Amino acid sequence: MIKTNIYNHSNKAKEEEKKAVTGFLAEHLEQYGDKQEDIAKAFDYALQEQNTPGGFVVTAHADGDVMAAAAIVNKTGMKGYIPENILVYIATHKDHRGKGIANKVMDLIVELADGDIALHVEPDNPAVNLYKKFGFTNKYLEMRLLKPKA
Repeated sequence: MIKTNIYNHSNKAKEEEKKAVTGFLAEHLEQYGDKQEDIAKAFDYALQEQNTPGGFVVTAHADGDVMAAAAIVNKTGMKGYIPENILVYIATHKDHRGKGIANKVMDLIVELADGDIALHVEPDNPAVNLYKKFGFTNKYLEMRLLKPKA
């Protein structure tokens, strides 16, 4: 049985829960992830720890409360020309992949998100198939200008 938790501005995570989620994502995003401190910034954004539009964090637990999946969704504060939400991170523990847990988390994300949802995914990421199943399409080619750091 899968148990889910939802954290947001009115249901804050304890510091140890935040560390567990951000550590989980840093590990299980594998080559598609970011450093734990960067993931923590998205977590804080979702919980409105600073003056941000907010969002939410979802965790899924299996086998006696072992974290099996986690996701972070941030509100963009925009509408129409930019989707209202961005799915910043989602990962499933390698031992729990293929069991439908990511589908349950995505169902919950779609239910909880107020408005459209965008995400960024690398073309070789196997999660592309999950996103397509949920109706995500590739509308744009993303381009970035990375300015040198001073």
